[in-house]
Amino acid sequence: MRIALFGATGGTGQQIIRLALEAGHEIRALVRDPAKLKTQSEQLTMIQGDVLSQDKVAETLLGTDAVICSLGNTANNPEKIVSRGTELIIQTMQMGTRPRRIIVITSLGVGDSQNQVPFAFRLLAKTILRSAMQDKEEQEQVVKTSGLEWIIVRPGGLTDKPATGQYRFGLDREIIAGQVSRADVAAFVLRQLTDDTFLYQTPAIS
Repeated sequence: MRIALFGATGGTGQQIIRLALEAGHEIRALVRDPAKLKTQSEQLTMIQGDVLSQDKVAETLLGTDAVICSLGNTANNPEKIVSRGTELIIQTMQMGTRPRRIIVITSLGVGDSQNQVPFAFRLLAKTILRSAMQDKEEQEQVVKTSGLEWIIVRPGGLTDKPATGQYRFGLDREIIAGQVSRADVAAFVLRQLTDDTFLYQTPAIS
């Protein structure tokens, strides 16, 4: 498949690139700073630009079969970059013959998964992380009302440990946020490209 990837330079985005290329996929990745992308491959096309630029988003989507959105907040990002960027991606997908499937990575603790995170994290979500969590809440709403083929993946606490292939996932509200490697999340996300099990759903992975 040809995948449009947003949020490619983040930890999870880098793992998605690695595993997708190993599986024989092609990737078009929108990046602000190409130097941050560790992987080089003929199957990887980098588009330098900002997710708030519709022209750059459209260029990234060109000829692709599906979209993976792994946007995150960093200190130097504009306010609500995650929800605003996702909204622009979706608006561009809705124009003409664009890809219809979008897999979006948010977080456990967002929306109706608030009780799936430890109490301490819930306190952080209402204080230090309030802005970031509200951004993800708005992001999920934009995705759910898009009319596209969407899947929202909600991971627990992300680590840089190697993939184990051993994790809990699904719609069970008993799945509580624990640690999960970015490599395992990336593998799970890539499966959603062709699997309809969680279409229009918000599976947890932990």
